[in-house]
Amino acid sequence: MAVVGVSLSDCGRVDGATPYALHAQAARRALADSGLDRSVVDGFGSAGLGTLAPAEVAEYLGLRPTWVDSTSVGGSTWEVMAAHAADAIAAGHANAVLLVYGSTARADIRAGRRTGDLSFGARGPLQFEVPYGHTLIAKYAMAARRHMHEYGTTVEQLASVAVQARANAALNPDAMYRDLITVDDVLSGPMIADPFTRLHCCIRSDGGAAVLLAAEEYVRDCRTGPVWVLGTGEHVSHTTMSEWPDFTVSPAAVSGRTAFERAGVRPHEVDLAEIYDAFTYMTLVTLEDLGFCAKGEGGAFVGKDRLTVAGGGLPVNTDGGGLSAHHPGMRGLFLLVEAVRQLRGEAGERQVRRAGGGLPELAVASATGGWFCSSGTVVLGRG
Repeated sequence: MAVVGVSLSDCGRVDGATPYALHAQAARRALADSGLDRSVVDGFGSAGLGTLAPAEVAEYLGLRPTWVDSTSVGGSTWEVMAAHAADAIAAGHANAVLLVYGSTARADIRAGRRTGDLSFGARGPLQFEVPYGHTLIAKYAMAARRHMHEYGTTVEQLASVAVQARANAALNPDAMYRDLITVDDVLSGPMIADPFTRLHCCIRSDGGAAVLLAAEEYVRDCRTGPVWVLGTGEHVSHTTMSEWPDFTVSPAAVSGRTAFERAGVRPHEVDLAEIYDAFTYMTLVTLEDLGFCAKGEGGAFVGKDRLTVAGGGLPVNTDGGGLSAHHPGMRGLFLLVEAVRQLRGEAGERQVRRAGGGLPELAVASATGGWFCSSGTVVLGRG
């Protein structure tokens, strides 16, 4: 099966739209990108909006799917859903599956509308952490500090992740923040949760995305060349921090290994990586756990512009990522959109090229949900 259509809705500052409108805009654009009629869509996945998602969103879009998925595991939802969709298509349970997300997170905050408790309430196991002010960002900060303690990772190395994300965003006309920044800019910002200053943390935006996957027999009818789903993996780890065996190992260590094994691909063969980056530490530890460098070597690996489109190493988050481009909430679907555009050669100034000038052949999208609670990894290939 292949990804045959991708799109983003209007993103960044979209004060006049509802989340449903952003879903619809992204879905229409993805279908137009594919060249397929919406009548072929018999599978649908959505999460994060409404109490009956995906039923509510499907109704809004005028779809009546016979295969649905509402898996919700945070930011990695969309890579996990893509894995489920690929399996459904392979099994003949669906012909074409549309995955759609949309959020007005930034507009809601500016308007004073409550967008949800980032601690996810004090129910179940979390009741033992929430009363002590153990916020989502504090959990990521604790994990980063443990990595720094174990392996000597420095705050400057973490800051370089934000600097390189911004360098990629500077090449993306749709990114919210494009002005270049330095390590000193990151370190001198206001402290949010030690060691994270503001620029270590993702931005808040509005926006939506859509991805259409289809069976091979539909590929010849599509407007653009297919991007093939070669391998997928998913894994859940914990919700309570005391149940996380090792703060320096993310669930991508399992989802990534599974995806690469199923794809028959090794990390060093990959041309680019799109990684969930709500915080700089997420990028660093996910690169380790996917096998792009050894455990504890992430700090050194992310240096020397290795992650930039122009750096000649492993381009990561080529659109600028959640740190600089867009982050409306569950950003995993944006990773898939960017990976597909790169493989199709549609990324403009930020287009990744192989040695000799050819288009990239292999990409990986790996997303994290919760506070390293879940992970989904998808290996994609061109040709």
